[in-house]
Amino acid sequence: MSFDALHLLALRRKADLASLVQAGGIDGAVLEAALAPAIADGRVIQARGLYVLAPAGAAWLQSQYPQVFAATRADSVLAAEYQRFELINRELKTLITQWQTLEVGGKPVLNDHSNADHDARILDRLAALHERAEAQIACMAARLPRLGRYALRLSEALDRAEAGELDWVSSIRCDSYHTVWFEMHEDLLRLLDKRREE
Repeated sequence: MSFDALHLLALRRKADLASLVQAGGIDGAVLEAALAPAIADGRVIQARGLYVLAPAGAAWLQSQYPQVFAATRADSVLAAEYQRFELINRELKTLITQWQTLEVGGKPVLNDHSNADHDARILDRLAALHERAEAQIACMAARLPRLGRYALRLSEALDRAEAGELDWVSSIRCDSYHTVWFEMHEDLLRLLDKRREE
């Protein structure tokens, strides 16, 4: 359980207990108990209600990954599904850029979301991409069931964005679509020993 807790924290980077529980679907008391020895031995730092993975914790995780994820990394079917996922990932990155910026006079400027038509078009495209992403995540979750939790969180974020809560597209202040997607992608990179494309 200690490994699961530290891996979850590595994906969240910095988080309070409630957000870790929400992201991981792990009981709060169980999670606190799993984090306690890591705090005691310096792998995790706890301050002001937040947990942060310490350098010692990051190094410990890296030493554990090859053994813990050996079967996952040897799964050729999952590897092929991941390659298909990466195609959707590239599209999402472009879409998020188009959500966050507008072209004015041939130059990109920050989107202040005053152009409702532009935002509606991007949301429609995000919804269409989400349908494909759901199917792809389901394929991967057939090999690794815990990935299915991301599909639920992405659906929740999209629902809120479509209901007019625009922060739920890409804000880092909430579990926005882009925030959850980034976390899922980081999880897959660690699982499969891949590097993030620049």
